Amino acid sequence: MKHAFFKSLALGAVFAVGAVGAASAAECIAPANPGGGWDFTCRQIGKIMYDIGAVDKPIQVTNMPGAGGGLAFSHVVNERNDDPELIVAASSATTTRLAQNAYAGMTADQVRFVGAIGADPGVIVVAADSPYKTLGDLVDAIKADPSSITIAGGSAVGGFDHLKPLMILQRAGFTDITKVKYIGVDGGADAITQTVGGFTQAMSGDMSEIVGFLKSGDVRALAVLTEERVPGFEDIPTAKEQGFDVIAVNWRGLYIPKGVSDDTFNLWASRLQQVADSDEWKEAMAANGLAPFTKVGADFQNYVNQLIVEVNQLSKDIGVIQ
Repeated sequence: MKHAFFKSLALGAVFAVGAVGAASAAECIAPANPGGGWDFTCRQIGKIMYDIGAVDKPIQVTNMPGAGGGLAFSHVVNERNDDPELIVAASSATTTRLAQNAYAGMTADQVRFVGAIGADPGVIVVAADSPYKTLGDLVDAIKADPSSITIAGGSAVGGFDHLKPLMILQRAGFTDITKVKYIGVDGGADAITQTVGGFTQAMSGDMSEIVGFLKSGDVRALAVLTEERVPGFEDIPTAKEQGFDVIAVNWRGLYIPKGVSDDTFNLWASRLQQVADSDEWKEAMAANGLAPFTKVGADFQNYVNQLIVEVNQLSKDIGVIQ
C-alpha cells in the first residue's frame, strides 16, 4: 500500500510540474523477439525519450513474442489495463491483425493508440539477378501466369506484407486475387533470404528490413509504396509513379492500456511528440530508412479507427476474412 501511495504521489508530481520521475522506470513491451521492427521501436523511442529528458529514468524493454503481437495485447488488456507506466510498440501489422480478428476476439478499442512518429515504407524487392527490372515487369508476369511467381513476406497470410502486392495487382486490374502465391515466413530477413536464394521470385516488406541487403547488392527494390521517393533512397521509384496508385506504409508507434487516465494518455502523447521533434529521432529515421509520419494523441486514435475499418473491408474484398 505504501509503495502504491508513493507511486501515485510521484506520478501526480510528473503531471503537475514534470520535475519528479515515476517511482520506477517505465516499461516498453516489444511484442516480438529482439531485432525486429517492434523491438526497434521500443529501444529507439525509449532511448531518445531518456536522452532528451522526456522521462527521468531509462525505459525498460521487455520482449514478449507470440501470436503476431497477440500475446502482448492480451497481457496488456487482461493484466495491465490500468498501468500508467506501460507503453507497447505497435505498427500497421497490429491494426491489420485487429481488423482481421487475429487476436482471438480482441478489439482495437481495448487499448488506446497514443501515436506514431515514423513510417517504414512498404517495398517490393527482387534478387539482384532477377529478370524483373520494374514493378510493371513483375505485375505483367503475375497476370500472365500467377503460378510462376511466389512472393515472400514477413507477415502471415492475410497480413500487411501479403496485402501490399494484392493492392498493387488490384490497381492493375487483376481480379483473381486468390491465385496469387504468397508465403509468410518469420520476419523480413527470412523473406529476403528466400528471394535471394531463388525459392521465391519477390519479397514484400518494409524499407528498414532491406537496407543492409541493398547496401550489399543482394537485392533490387522495384518500388517503394509512398507518396514520394524516400530521402536517402531516391533511386527507388514509387509504385505510384509507375502507374500503381498504392500507398502502404508500416507506421511505427505505441499503444497504452485503456484503463489509464486522460492525463496519462496526454503525457505519453507529449513525450512521443518530443521524440518526433528531436534531432536524435531524425537521425534514427535516416539511418533506418524511415519516412516522416507524425500523428499523436486523439488525431492518431482517429486515424487508427479509420484504418481498421478500411483494412477490414479490403480483407473481405480479397477473401482473407468472411
